[in-house]
Amino acid sequence: MRTFDYQHKPQELLTPDIVKLLSGIREHRGKQDLFIEANPDILASLLNVAKIQSTKASNQIEGIFTSDKRLAELMAEKTEPTNRSEQEIVGYREVLNTIHENYEYIGISQNYILQLHQLLYSFTNERMGGQYKNQDNSIAEIKEDGSSVIRFKPLSAFETPQAIQDLCTAYNQAVKDDIYDPLLLSGLFILDFLCIHPFNDGNGRMSRLLTLLLLYRADFIVGKYISLELLIEKSKESYYEVLQQSSQSWHEEKNDYKPFIRYYLGIILKAYRDFESRVSTVQIGKLSKAERIEYLLQQSLGKISKQDILLRYPDISKITVERTLANLLKQGKISKVGVGKNTAYVYHHA
Repeated sequence: MRTFDYQHKPQELLTPDIVKLLSGIREHRGKQDLFIEANPDILASLLNVAKIQSTKASNQIEGIFTSDKRLAELMAEKTEPTNRSEQEIVGYREVLNTIHENYEYIGISQNYILQLHQLLYSFTNERMGGQYKNQDNSIAEIKEDGSSVIRFKPLSAFETPQAIQDLCTAYNQAVKDDIYDPLLLSGLFILDFLCIHPFNDGNGRMSRLLTLLLLYRADFIVGKYISLELLIEKSKESYYEVLQQSSQSWHEEKNDYKPFIRYYLGIILKAYRDFESRVSTVQIGKLSKAERIEYLLQQSLGKISKQDILLRYPDISKITVERTLANLLKQGKISKVGVGKNTAYVYHHA
């Protein structure tokens, strides 16, 4: 049976580059409360946008899709799911909301993990929700041509319940001992959870939801306002690559966690930087919405798309963005490059 050494293993991860990532995250974490207290309105907009992005991206990684229009309606609870994909999307919404609203009361235990998995499948007719896998499974990557590649063989179904129990015990004891940074411990937990692969389905989505839970409980709440799932989806190739690297020799307890930890911490640091950037640009003086859009274009290196602007300023409507871009084009302050979905804009600096 695989054991989980969270008493000594984290010490091996304290390489200069990982320590630098930890320090960077903690530096941004120190400003977290100041940004939150100063910008309640923009935070409410960021929160709503992040929920939609997280639900879309995390499901999209697993090949679960619906239209943006349907997604918005489902997230706003203005309609009911009409197919299996939408049922799973709504299930993700429910788990995400539960974690956002109750993370202080959801401990890291076998029981809570099963309850969250049950909620994930609560809108489907499947009975797998809240049940460990009943047969051995494998971690596969689906290629663009539809073919799959086996990346890892997880623990057997027989070993899974005890492994999850042991994993939670090791993690909770390490947090209680307070020797190692909880950011390190949470990264170890997620990698080990993925290697156990405890469910017949939903393992990837559960790992990303548990990531949020672990971070929130350690008071790193950037995932509420910047979608970690979207950042992972955008770097999916790297995500699969580090999973493969860090899972090699996992069964023999000789795997190297460092590739995954570097990636994991890099995603969190990127989220904090994005968070501060988005909030800070709203704070600049008493700029109008049009002036804020122009300021963003001025400060951007290279081209920026309309979608980028909407993501940065969730409180500004699409119509206002389009009108401002049209005016800036007319004034000769920006140029349009690309066509269709690849359309972007470049500011003319003096």
